[in-house]
Parts: sequence; C-alpha cells; structure tokens
Amino acid sequence: MAKLKKKLTLYGLTMVAVGSCIGSGIFRSPGQVADAVPNHTLVLAAWLLGGVIALTGALTFSELGAMFPRAGGVYVYLKEAYGNFVGFLYGWVILLVVNTGALAGLSITFADYMTAFFPMDHTGRVLLASLTIIFLTGINVIGVNISQVFSNLFTTLKLLAIAGIIIAGFYFYDASKVNLDFSMATIPENPIRGMLIALIGVLWSVGGWHHASYLSGEAINAKRDVPRAMILGVLTVTVTYILVNLAYMMLLPLDAIAASDKVAGDAVGTIIPFGGKLMAIVIAFSVFGTIGIYTMSAPRVYFAMAKDGIFFKSLAKIHPKYQTPANAMIVQAVWAIFLLVLWGKFEDLISYVTFMDIMFMTMAGVAIFIFRKNKKDVERPVRALGYPIVPAIFILISTAFVISTFFGKPQQAWGGLFVLAIGWPVYYYFQKLKEE
Repeated sequence: MAKLKKKLTLYGLTMVAVGSCIGSGIFRSPGQVADAVPNHTLVLAAWLLGGVIALTGALTFSELGAMFPRAGGVYVYLKEAYGNFVGFLYGWVILLVVNTGALAGLSITFADYMTAFFPMDHTGRVLLASLTIIFLTGINVIGVNISQVFSNLFTTLKLLAIAGIIIAGFYFYDASKVNLDFSMATIPENPIRGMLIALIGVLWSVGGWHHASYLSGEAINAKRDVPRAMILGVLTVTVTYILVNLAYMMLLPLDAIAASDKVAGDAVGTIIPFGGKLMAIVIAFSVFGTIGIYTMSAPRVYFAMAKDGIFFKSLAKIHPKYQTPANAMIVQAVWAIFLLVLWGKFEDLISYVTFMDIMFMTMAGVAIFIFRKNKKDVERPVRALGYPIVPAIFILISTAFVISTFFGKPQQAWGGLFVLAIGWPVYYYFQKLKEE
C-alpha cells in the first residue's frame, strides 16, 4: 500500500513557511497599509504588529505541532480539540475559501505582472492564471522531493531579490528628496481603526507560515522540525518585511507609497529606468513560487479528512508511483480555477480569505488551553514559550481582527460564513455515508 514519503528537512519546511508568506503581498500591500495609517512610525508599527501576531501564533502552534505530528496540521489540532465537525468545517473552508481563494488571488496577480512583457486582456490573464495552477499542481503531483527542491529554490531567490531592494534603499537614500518623519505629528484622527484596516494587508502578507504544519506527515523529524520551521519562518519574514518597508520609505515619499499598488516597482524605478519591469519579473517569480507551495501543502488537509472518513474517500488515495495525494491536489486545482473565473478582484479575495483563515487560526490557538486541561498526559516535546500569556495575546488580537473585518468588510465576511454554513449539511451527509 502506497504511503506518504518522509523526505522534508528542517530547511525545506522553513522554506515552505517563508515561501508561503512571501508572495505578492509585500510588493503591493504596503500601499494599502500606508493609506490606512499615513505615518512612517505607524506603518512600521503595523508591519511589526503583524509579525508579532504571527510569532505568537507560531509559538503557540509549536506546541500543537509537536503534540500532533500528522499530515493535516491545523486540521488535526482543531479535530482533536473540538471534534470531527469543527475539523471538517476547517478543511471545508480551506478547500472552498481559504487556500483556493489564495491560489486564485495569487495566480491572477502572477498573470497581471506578466502583462508587462506579454500584453493580455482579462480573458488572457484568467487563462494564464488557470494554466499556472494546472502546471504547478502537476509538478507537485510528481513527488514531495521535487516539491521541496522547487520551494527551496524559489524562496531563496525571492529572499535574495528582496535583500537587493533593502540594500538599494539604504544605499540610494537621499534625505533632500525623501523626508523620513518618525514623529507622531502626522498621526491620523483614529489610529486604532486605521491600524485594524492596515492589518488586513499585513496579515495577508505574513499569513501562511502554518503551511509547514500541513506537511507534518512527510517531515523526517516532524516533532522537532515542524515547530522550529514555523518559528524560524515567522522571524525571517518579520525582519525582512520591516527592512523592505523601510527601504520603500527611503526611496519614495509616504504619500506616493499610499497611492501605489506597485510599490516595489515604483521604488526601484527611482534608481533605474527599467525598475518597474525588473520588479515585475521578481514579483512574478515570487508569486509563482508561492503558488507552487500552496498547491502542495493544503491538499494534505483534504487527504487527512478523507482518511478520517469525513470527506470523499477518493481524496485519501495516494498515487501508486509518486506517493503523493494526487486526487486531493487535482480537486483543489479545479475549484481554485472556478473561483478565479468567478471572483476576479484581488482586494475582495484577500478580505474573503483572511477573515476565514484568522477565524479558524484563533480557534486553533484556543486549543492549546483545552489540551493543557484535557490532555495533561500527552507528550509535549515542545512547550509554547510564554504560556499562557503568548497564546492569549495571539487569541485576543486575532479575535479583534476578525470582529473588525466582519464590520469593515461585511460582504466578504458573510460570503465566507455562507460557505461555512453549507458545510453543516455536507458534514452530516458524510457521517451518514460512514455509518452505512
């Protein structure tokens, strides 16, 4: 009987955590953040806060990952804490909303940047985005070893490209052209509301580190390496994002950043005339690498659900030759392409995706308190640093974000909740099949 191969190393898992975060967000979200909080200090504070939220989450999940080193990651934590129903709902929204929505958003972003070299209308961009999802799904079906090499290569390249922007910002900074004002004189009237709005773009950009947990079943030493990979991934991303935002502010006035949806290209364009096209290549390759990781990681959730008997049995099948959950990957690709055609606007997609993702991540954070009470005797190779304060911070901030997004972006929030509600009867349908 075919089984998943245990081939993923600590470096490979860390590159998954980093590469899942660094896609298109850091190249286009800084404009949305600067528009929400038009103050140099608050902009950097928003990115730091996003990193802190992610770090408190990674520290919390480090204990959970070491306790349950099985394929599916967050799905497993939720199922163990709240039962099959909640675990199913998580996998359901991951498939129908979160991961496929992210894939749709990332793939259309990739196509948008490719128009700098190959002019295309909307239909052409959707076609290219769809073919990208199909191609990268095919690559990941071939084997986890190839997936690991792919992830390592593209994540390393994107980190080197961002390092180039950071170096350029510090080297070419001219105080006579760009004024860096870190005083609070320009603080907006309602900074708290502005920060909560800014966090939508920030959390979209720092989100994804938990994808390393989905691959626990293929890690060589899951109990040790999955927790470390999530923490190392968050630290790497946070430092990188703060430095690159500082570099953007050294090359562009803050109002120019706030007005731009292609901040990286505009910033590099102040140094070299073809900076826009150069960054289009960098961003396209960065997004391409992230799509590759997303097509690989989340299908392990659907695979784990199917193995537990609460989803289509066919999704639990492992390819006899490549030893990957090929069926789960293919189903994900088909639905992502459907969302891509149905929902074309990037901003709507990220609100839709981030709201549902953070909601379940908050519930997973609460699970650590449940396990400390109900599973006292279970082995904990890693314990959450700063417990109970660190997990509590993650839960409280994440809850505030979910509430803020619900009232700030109600259309997208209700859309996600509607998909969640559909999952209710679907779950009982699978339960009935299981009993027969």
